[in-house]
Amino acid sequence: MYRNPVYDADFPDPGVIRVGDTYHAFGTQGGSSNIQTLTSRDLVHWTPGPDALPELGSWATAGNTWAPEVIQIGDEFHMYYVARADKQGVQCIGHAVSSVPGGPYHDDSTAPLVCQESIGGSIDPNPFRDNDGKLYLIWKNDGNCCGAPVNLWAQELGADGKTLIGVPRRLMSNTKGWQGNLVEAPEMVFHDGKYYLFYSANSYADERYAMGYAVCDTPLGPCTDKSDQPLVHSTSVAIGPGHCYVIETPDGEWWLLFHAWAPDAVGSLEPGRQLWLEPLRWDGEVPSVVEPTDAPQPAPQI
Repeated sequence: MYRNPVYDADFPDPGVIRVGDTYHAFGTQGGSSNIQTLTSRDLVHWTPGPDALPELGSWATAGNTWAPEVIQIGDEFHMYYVARADKQGVQCIGHAVSSVPGGPYHDDSTAPLVCQESIGGSIDPNPFRDNDGKLYLIWKNDGNCCGAPVNLWAQELGADGKTLIGVPRRLMSNTKGWQGNLVEAPEMVFHDGKYYLFYSANSYADERYAMGYAVCDTPLGPCTDKSDQPLVHSTSVAIGPGHCYVIETPDGEWWLLFHAWAPDAVGSLEPGRQLWLEPLRWDGEVPSVVEPTDAPQPAPQI
């Protein structure tokens, strides 16, 4: 059995990779770290680690380093992260590489990988590998920072993980009332022949923040938003649940890892956005998640 939150300190915007029998989690900046790290063997007990990205790329300024995700390509581990771009003056997506999953990662680029400067910048990268081995990068343009429309985007990545192929494709936007002025934090998974795009929406710092999902024909769309109401929303013990990462265990269980505020500390750095874990279930083509709870519940079978 376990109880939420599974990590009770600030660890926003979690991204996870499993290597061997260890889960490596990466999170938005905190303390003295540009990229926070945690490790676990059971998804329940997490141990803090060192900064995964102690030095940013030369194009970036420290202080706004967000939403990292990592994917393994060959013998290397590739991190996609968000930082403030000096030249562009907006948040942009960078790329860094390490020979080991926990880092340190190194960004040798002189410019960001993705930066839609004219529409507010680019954040929340999600690398995705399709069944045929092709790689894609999915992200959000940060239009809500400056009055521009907000969309989720996708573009094919080169086999090296360092280059983009073709042009970016719009996947979806905020068309439902509960989404407020944005959708963000895309997370694509493949399940039973379909592409599912999980996302978060509305104001991250209050109870309106919640999660939904869309179904896509391909990793480049088109996508149909299936959430007339949120898939996961605030409860009395978890406020503003969002920025999820979907995990399938070796035993075939599905889990949703995400952050949420403590009800008496919304918007505060202490304890900040804590790490939560809830089972993800599938009823045919429809995913479902129980309401976030701090009651005891069965732990992952790992």
